[in-house]
Amino acid sequence: MHILISNDDGIYAPGVKALTDALSGGEYEVTVVCPDRERSAMGHALTLQEPVRVDEIKGYFHADVKAWACSGTPSDSMKLALDAIVTTRPDLVLSGINRGSNLGTDVLYSGTVSAAMEGVLEGLPSIAFSLTSFASVDFSAAAAFAKKLVRAIAQNPPDETMLLNVNIPAIPIEDICGVKVGRLGIRRWKDVFEKRVDPRGKTYYWLSGVVVEEEASTDSDIQGIRDNYITITPLKFDLTLHSALLNITDWADKFLKGEIKEC
Repeated sequence: MHILISNDDGIYAPGVKALTDALSGGEYEVTVVCPDRERSAMGHALTLQEPVRVDEIKGYFHADVKAWACSGTPSDSMKLALDAIVTTRPDLVLSGINRGSNLGTDVLYSGTVSAAMEGVLEGLPSIAFSLTSFASVDFSAAAAFAKKLVRAIAQNPPDETMLLNVNIPAIPIEDICGVKVGRLGIRRWKDVFEKRVDPRGKTYYWLSGVVVEEEASTDSDIQGIRDNYITITPLKFDLTLHSALLNITDWADKFLKGEIKEC
């Protein structure tokens, strides 16, 4: 099985090192293509106005691992890997292990999730892994679970291509209560722009944010993490609100019919 790994924390982030170490030196062929620096919260951004450069990384990962650092975004890294760098099509795409959670509506901004979604766009099963702490540097429990999940997918692949968004609580592995599959919850962030003035007298703003409200039903990923479970949420790229299609069709027929010449 050929596994392609990326992230948004950068090629030298401890999370991708832990994930790669857990999967290399054995039954899998592993290729790593990551941004050359932290690119968190980039979403699906692509580099269009300048070239994307890559450098091969040697001596950092296991000797069997082929690795490159990319000057672009997480999506750049994955697209470049699939279209230009990797000579044999991967069987599975992984992203992470991210430093910090990607729960609920975070997935709309996450570079980690976006890199994995690029795999789904190419018809490849994909997984995004996140450790729910910005402070913890212990990725051992997350890496151990990642290895188990990869083995399970290799032996029993899902019936359809999807992205599994996986969050692992940052607690000792013996305190994790199990695995829960659930839907995305809702996380509301209050964005705070701190106004500053640089040494040249120019005003600039520094964006920070805090979670001020979380809506978490019992079947959500947010509640699962609160209860010390590893959470798995299947995702797709189709953002269509299917339940509204009929209502919007009726509304358009009533209020917009005749406004545009029909063919």
